[in-house]
Amino acid sequence: MEPRISLLTLGVEDLERSYRFYKEGLGLPTTWDLSKGVVFFRTHGARLALYPRRNLAKDVSPSQSAERSGFPAFSLAHNVRTREEVDALLAQAERAGAQIAKPAQETDWGGYAGYFTDPDGFLWEVAYGAFPFTEDGSLDIP
Repeated sequence: MEPRISLLTLGVEDLERSYRFYKEGLGLPTTWDLSKGVVFFRTHGARLALYPRRNLAKDVSPSQSAERSGFPAFSLAHNVRTREEVDALLAQAERAGAQIAKPAQETDWGGYAGYFTDPDGFLWEVAYGAFPFTEDGSLDIP
């Protein structure tokens, strides 16, 4: 297997609500609309997809439950170039309807980070520090 993640798919409860959150609220670029039943957002590196949770469960197995419970034990991270960008992005996400799960603060690894949850409860970390960026906007993790 090649060391690559091509697509991260979030199984969402309400595709239209999540589309508005990510496209209008956070400003992620896409050329897809809701008529296709799935939405792909262009990001540096892997693409982000939104797909109805019940359809994703059926894709895995006809008997798979789409119910969620408890802590997801999964988070997505968006690293930024300055501490100020952490605060600004958390504020933008909150204005778009996100819940702040953990306000930005100094971390034990020497950075600055906070968390928000999207309309479906997916955790996003917004972080500054630790790793530089490459020319294409990816993190350079040695």
